[in-house]
Amino acid sequence: MQQHTITEILNRPISRELLARDLLRLAYVAKDGTPRNIPIAFTWNGSQIVLCTTKNAPKLHALRHNPQVALTIDTEVHPPKILLLRGRAELDVVDGIPEEYLQMNGSYEMTPEQRVEWEAEVRSLYDGMVRIVITPTWAKLIDFDTTLPTAVEELVRQRAERQRA
Repeated sequence: MQQHTITEILNRPISRELLARDLLRLAYVAKDGTPRNIPIAFTWNGSQIVLCTTKNAPKLHALRHNPQVALTIDTEVHPPKILLLRGRAELDVVDGIPEEYLQMNGSYEMTPEQRVEWEAEVRSLYDGMVRIVITPTWAKLIDFDTTLPTAVEELVRQRAERQRA
């Protein structure tokens, strides 16, 4: 998929709404060869998805072995709005707490006092983290109004051909 196409999809208003959400689902292949799909907090920096995790997270071993990932960000209403992304995970081990981690967890309701306590707890627990940075190499937005799943688009096209015949 061409970069300009990915950019156009990601700049659509619905995509922007989805990229502002708290959680996505990260799909990857575990070291034992079986699939994994986990919910994880994220932030969008305008060109990349950034996830943060502990330095001992099992997913890191898998991502070092096979960095190809698929991401899903969607809504819980019907019809859902769905943003599907694919890319390659780059791992960045950092000392301390990445600013993105504090940012992605900043949307949860906390009083200022709770926030101070939470940050102190986080800083005492982690001596460092791993930033998982994903630059989208493929994107599809499904809103069931202007876009549909590929298989449904194919059925609509086949039906139209039958009706013309």
